[in-house]
Amino acid sequence: MSAELISILVLVVVFVIATTRSINMGALAFAAAFGVGQLVAGLDADGIFAGFPGDLFVVLVGVTYLFAIARANGTTDWLVHAAIRLVRGRIALIPWVMFAVAGVLTGIGAVSPAAVAIVAPIALSFAARHGISPLLMGAMVVHGAQGGGFSPISIYGSIVNGIVAREKLPGSELTLFLASLVANVLIAGVVFVLCGGLKLSSRQDGAKRWTVGTAGEDGRPETERQETDRPEAEQLTPARIATLGALVALVVAVLGFDLDAGLSSVTLAVLLSAFWPDTSRRAVSQIAWPTVLLICGVLTYVGVLEEMGTIDYAGNAVSDIGVPLLAAVLLCYIGALVSAFASSVGIMGALIPLAVPFLAQGEIGAIGMVAALAISATVVDVSPFSTNGALVLAAAPDVDRERFFRQLMVYGGIVVAAVPAAVWLVLVVPGFG
Repeated sequence: MSAELISILVLVVVFVIATTRSINMGALAFAAAFGVGQLVAGLDADGIFAGFPGDLFVVLVGVTYLFAIARANGTTDWLVHAAIRLVRGRIALIPWVMFAVAGVLTGIGAVSPAAVAIVAPIALSFAARHGISPLLMGAMVVHGAQGGGFSPISIYGSIVNGIVAREKLPGSELTLFLASLVANVLIAGVVFVLCGGLKLSSRQDGAKRWTVGTAGEDGRPETERQETDRPEAEQLTPARIATLGALVALVVAVLGFDLDAGLSSVTLAVLLSAFWPDTSRRAVSQIAWPTVLLICGVLTYVGVLEEMGTIDYAGNAVSDIGVPLLAAVLLCYIGALVSAFASSVGIMGALIPLAVPFLAQGEIGAIGMVAALAISATVVDVSPFSTNGALVLAAAPDVDRERFFRQLMVYGGIVVAAVPAAVWLVLVVPGFG
């Protein structure tokens, strides 16, 4: 059996054990990276650790640290109330507001994980406060970020259009952007319906909070009466003003000066802790350490797979198929599956050149194929093993993280299974481009 097949089978075993036993998948993946890397691939420790996602580690720690401080001093509560006032108490609009905000940020040039890092903690705090499915809110944020991610001035859009130009393929910046936007809007709409979004339409909230209980003294159910205002949550204290300033500074640093989101978050969190140590002291323990271990372990193993050539092995095997349409759909599936665990940009950079040989035959439209590959490789970023999915998992307060992780994993699996075939059918089979 080849080394590439062994590495794939070990990955399957890691998933099975983590699913059936209460063992952190990241810890299992570190052990697998050590075993496969040294015994099968002959890598030394440096070669194994080359795949450790140091930048993602800092992003996860920094963002969850900063927003743990924001939760401790009540800033996220204040933001939730501000969001309610913005939509005049229409709870059902909030997920779509978060979708739009994330989409605008990526559309004007933010890297997708940076937009998710900014929006997800606020969106999921709102979801926790109002009993909205965290899966619904997290998916809306991620799909919003991906929906705007291929505008002509965005990072993803610029990269893909640059690859297309370098490979001398026909291209359409507008088609790429609109295809991704429409796909993500449609997926978000389906998630909204299936995860209880329509039920939110009958709920409203405002400056006051609705309660549930038995009939009150006036004979009406408690759901029809309102409690008194919660002034504490709506007051701007010096600590909250400073925290809001820190969040604005994070946006400016990431979007305006292209600074690292993780390092910026850690720095801002340390500054807040220096001035308000009492409310910030317990924030370090609220960093999502199990999530950090899980994501870093899995991505380290994926790095070993890349170092061994397993990813190239699978891609080359597909490109050698003599049937262009079949090769096209398989490339879309490889892009979706691998991107669920690795860099979306890296996967697009590898798969588009692999598609060049059969695109040159003229049987497959280049514009539709590139758009299908781009969507397949990015729409799966809701997976908890991708940067965006990991940020959503880490940012969710007051949830059973193991259960939420499984929900994201199942949802990511459904997206991997369904979306590549759908975009292939819509964009590739008709022969666009």
